[in-house]
Amino acid sequence: MSLGVRVSVCSYPSLALSSRDVSLPSSSLYFGRKIHRSSFDTDLKLRCKSNGTRRTKPVLAVINSSRVPEIDSSSEPIQVFDGSTRLYISYSCPFAQRAWIARNYKGLQDKIELVPIDLKNRPAWYKEKVYPANKVPALEHNNRVMGESLDLIKYIDTNFKGPSLAPTSVEKEAFADELISYTDSFSKAVRSTLSGADSDAADAAFDCIEQALSKFKQGPFFLDLFSLVDIAYIPFIERFHLIFKDVMNVDITSGRPNLALWIEEMNTIEAYTETRQDPQEIVERHKKRAQAEARP
Repeated sequence: MSLGVRVSVCSYPSLALSSRDVSLPSSSLYFGRKIHRSSFDTDLKLRCKSNGTRRTKPVLAVINSSRVPEIDSSSEPIQVFDGSTRLYISYSCPFAQRAWIARNYKGLQDKIELVPIDLKNRPAWYKEKVYPANKVPALEHNNRVMGESLDLIKYIDTNFKGPSLAPTSVEKEAFADELISYTDSFSKAVRSTLSGADSDAADAAFDCIEQALSKFKQGPFFLDLFSLVDIAYIPFIERFHLIFKDVMNVDITSGRPNLALWIEEMNTIEAYTETRQDPQEIVERHKKRAQAEARP
């Protein structure tokens, strides 16, 4: 089944069909559009109990008591390849957040040690002794270190016990591959609107996500059940949702009921809510970056 979205955004075969197949409005991000109160505001109050039911409780984006301090240039080097399994992340990095969510969902908090890095003041030994690419995320396991977030979430799902994040059918596996391949194009399209380069690109990209979420009808997630695809997208949609609402006064879920429901359901998954970023920090970081890019 095709998603039926514009070729300019969805460049993969089954994602690249005429926009006439899209049943939803295609101009939902224009300035001045009436904004409906987003479920995102109330979603912050939802959290999932261990038995899977919801409870009303503020979901704090940053829970200081449960997060170890970031390692910086003043930190002593870690003894690499000592038999431990470590996931090197940054609390503010959406790519690292993917691997962090996968680790949490699989229940590997006691199996995979979380090592947060201060990216603005990262230790020199991280590049020299841990990961020459000097990026996060990176996973230290079985006497080697590997990176790339999309590869890591698949590796964690395949090589560790816990609830499966893999597609449950051949059809879903093929669709998952297409959606995961689209993640970079999706992010670039949305950012091109935020930068002012293409005012329509983000609109089409969010329509693409809306259509993707309508393919399977048994559950609110991309593949019905929570999967690697949801993990691949949520760190970026989390940020875009906040930034568009604050900076452009646009609710990306308006006119997109599947996306609205997906965000609502994502906020019931504790493995994700534990990794959420402080909304104000996300918005301020974007504004600072935009100001820096605007300077001559």
